[in-house]
Amino acid sequence: MNGKLLRFPPPSSAAPVAAVAPDPAAGSSLSDESLVVACGNGDNAALGELFDRLHQTVYRFLSRYLGPSNPDIDDLVQATFLELRRAAPRFRKEAPVNRWILGIAINVVRHYLRSEKRRRTMLRSDDLRQGQEVGSPESMTAKNECLQRLQETILELPEHLKTAFVMCELEGVSGAEAARLLNLREGTLWRRLHDARKLIRKCFERGTA
Repeated sequence: MNGKLLRFPPPSSAAPVAAVAPDPAAGSSLSDESLVVACGNGDNAALGELFDRLHQTVYRFLSRYLGPSNPDIDDLVQATFLELRRAAPRFRKEAPVNRWILGIAINVVRHYLRSEKRRRTMLRSDDLRQGQEVGSPESMTAKNECLQRLQETILELPEHLKTAFVMCELEGVSGAEAARLLNLREGTLWRRLHDARKLIRKCFERGTA
């Protein structure tokens, strides 16, 4: 992510130092959960602190969900944290904040896909690289082609299957937690994971036939 875009101004520097209330988010001493509660009470400093802590988590998730070359990811990260501020009063600590915010990100991206109709922008990605690796040009080409095909296959999954696969297989969210975040029964979540893996396997079998 190119920089931290979300910024909230501190209290006016013109006020006497003794009259300024302590910043509840200063020093990063509060837990994520406490910061969410503060957000629910209208504390912009707490929201800025949560952004500093968690924006990379949201950016990584959206990159995997939409493809790393999608031009709107930065805007969607911003939208996720603005939605977090609205959702904060309803936070019930049923999941860790870094997981809870993924549920918010999913709702934001679903709205984006419905309203903007930009599915075609997700179908190509040239950025799936994992650093400099040693190997012959032929082996590196084959590996890159495999990674590219995997990325494209994930992006082309039906929405409900892609959500389950990205959360559990790529983000490491447990099945029980993912089911709770998505408001699903665990059995439904596991069925979606099974179907997603099956579709991905079929795609690779076709590609190597």
